[in-house]
Amino acid sequence: MKFTGTRMRKFATKIRAFLRAERGNVTMMFAVALVPLMIGAGAGLDFARAIMVRQQMGEALDAAALAIGSSTGLTQASAQTLAQKYFDADYTVDPSGYGTPTVSIPATGYNSTGSVTITATNSMPTVLMKLVGISTLPVSTTSNVIWGQSKLWVALVLDNSGSMSNGDASGSKMSALQSASHQLLTILQNAASSPGDVKVGIVPFTRSVNMGEANYVGSASIDWGEWGAPPVAPGINASYAVPNARFAAPATISFEAWGAGDKCPFTNNGNNQMSPFGFNCVGNSANGSANISTIASAGANKGLICPGSDSGVYNTAHNLRYYNGCWTSVAGVGTVAVATGSTALCTGFAAANCSCAGAGAAKTCTTKKWVHAWVPNNHSTWSGCVMDRQRSGVQTMTTAGPRGAPLMNYDTTNTQPSNLTPDTQFPAENPSSCPAATVTVLSFNFATLGAQIDTMAPGGYTNQAIGVAHGWQMLTLGAPYGTPALPANTSRYMILVSDGLNTLDRWWGDGTEGTVQDGFIDQHEKDTCDAAKADGVVIYAIYVNVGNVGGAGNSAPLSYCASDATKYYALTSNNAVITTFNQIAQQITNVRVVK
Repeated sequence: MKFTGTRMRKFATKIRAFLRAERGNVTMMFAVALVPLMIGAGAGLDFARAIMVRQQMGEALDAAALAIGSSTGLTQASAQTLAQKYFDADYTVDPSGYGTPTVSIPATGYNSTGSVTITATNSMPTVLMKLVGISTLPVSTTSNVIWGQSKLWVALVLDNSGSMSNGDASGSKMSALQSASHQLLTILQNAASSPGDVKVGIVPFTRSVNMGEANYVGSASIDWGEWGAPPVAPGINASYAVPNARFAAPATISFEAWGAGDKCPFTNNGNNQMSPFGFNCVGNSANGSANISTIASAGANKGLICPGSDSGVYNTAHNLRYYNGCWTSVAGVGTVAVATGSTALCTGFAAANCSCAGAGAAKTCTTKKWVHAWVPNNHSTWSGCVMDRQRSGVQTMTTAGPRGAPLMNYDTTNTQPSNLTPDTQFPAENPSSCPAATVTVLSFNFATLGAQIDTMAPGGYTNQAIGVAHGWQMLTLGAPYGTPALPANTSRYMILVSDGLNTLDRWWGDGTEGTVQDGFIDQHEKDTCDAAKADGVVIYAIYVNVGNVGGAGNSAPLSYCASDATKYYALTSNNAVITTFNQIAQQITNVRVVK
């Protein structure tokens, strides 16, 4: 067939039209693009199936690992057999379409005393990816279980008040608490996978906490302001007006009137405390010195005017606190009138110091004028006790509680003590009763911890709030207890034990239960517990109500302080204390997944 010129032109036109056509290109482009689209869709489907399989494997593997952690006497081989058994029972995915996983415990994955690491692997058959030559997808997951709570900090906050000497037929509450604490320490020690994984601290408390004089006497954590201060009433001003306890006139006498050989300026003729003091004179500055009626006129204590323990009758914020120091008396210049009128005498003042002149209404008795200086005791005489920390802002305490809300409470904020801000420091005091046992900082030396438990002895009053504050401080980084940074995967617990209701703290209470002021101590405790729980501390609270000393079978402050209802215990027998401590120990050292 010959192409003529016309035919050749027609053929060329058709070729050019074909090359310009778009319908064929779309078809070809779609055919080419279909291949990756199908591969992508297949991969998405198969990966979704793999995620579902991995989730099911993980749940079954956790159950298998927990089964091993709850069993005893296993070897690595028997542990792997047990793991496969539990895994197979919990893994419900059809193996025909999704593969059969295998469970293994690596050579270094099993520690019979504390942990296991288990791995499950699977080659899952693909559905669409096999079209491009990928017939299986590898799926694996790991579960790590620890038993014995390998990372654990526990603060034991233990009531050492006087009523702990009471008990039942099995013994005193204190002896039961000591026995229970020893068993708890043994369980916690055995729960540690390695030394230091479990640390315990002890905070014995009464109305105060004994931080330990040897460790803190020179520490920036201690505020010495109130410890070395004179009583609020007489102050240090030599011209302070003292009520005239022996004559009607003059109504007040300058504090300058008393010196060596005179009667105590804080008491009346019967040597009874009088307003506004609430304390007697004592023989010297040592805490616990015997009361005296006359200021020493000779010897080493000549002229010393030393206030005794405050009864709290007039200075309610100083209830049962010692004043750590004495006033000296040095003869000055001039005289002070101590009695006027026709009946005026030098009653209460030494004859060598006092004389009378005049008659009738003009009769006046005068005594030597003395210069006094307050000399605080050396800090080495501190017992180690501290009281509740300061509240910022000025407050006046009355029998009905504080007037004016404080701006801040440094216990409830858990502020680290600093000598740059004295109110944040722990105020040193020498109360009339200080816990015999001192605070023991977080430690894994269980022999030392046990020995400290044995030093606890009942005595004093109850202030649960200060115990909680120091327990929380011990579980917090930094001062005063030198707490290190919290290790990863470490749980913090506080176990608070008390046998009574709050009766006395720095500001409120008189040592007996049921007063209006006890409620203010309760509120202080609630505020501190709330803050500690918000910080992540888990609190167990135990009310040891042996003999129903609190008048009820429940302690509202302790119940409130517990992290939840399951962590509060109201006990009515000493034997229950030991049982409860064991139960708590088992709970906090329970088997758990940590991956």
